[in-house]
Amino acid sequence: MADLSYVNIFTRDIVALSAFYQQVFGFQEIESIRSPIFRGLDTGKSCIGFNAHEAYELLQLAQFSETSGIKFLLNFDVDTKEAVDKLVPVAIAAGATLIKAPYETYYHWYQAVLLDPERNVFRINNVLL
Repeated sequence: MADLSYVNIFTRDIVALSAFYQQVFGFQEIESIRSPIFRGLDTGKSCIGFNAHEAYELLQLAQFSETSGIKFLLNFDVDTKEAVDKLVPVAIAAGATLIKAPYETYYHWYQAVLLDPERNVFRINNVLL
């Protein structure tokens, strides 16, 4: 079985967007892999990579660099419903936009749906099962 190691985000500002996720969730930067076009954060179970637009060319993805729209959904699990409720205003204060306030899903998760400052979708979840 494969494990998810990274979710990479192509971003206009690798410093600001990685700082947003550090501020909201307390993730630590993996300084050993820092470069002018990349920042990485350790989430504890996997990592988030932030790629500058120059990485499109590096990865031979230049033809997709102007593609717009939501292309991924980041999910951050927390230990309690109260932690979801606590982190939502922290995220909003850091520049997030609340799309759907915390609620219980039909699949027994308590979650909120937000957009980060670059309008990427993320959820803050507590699995109730």
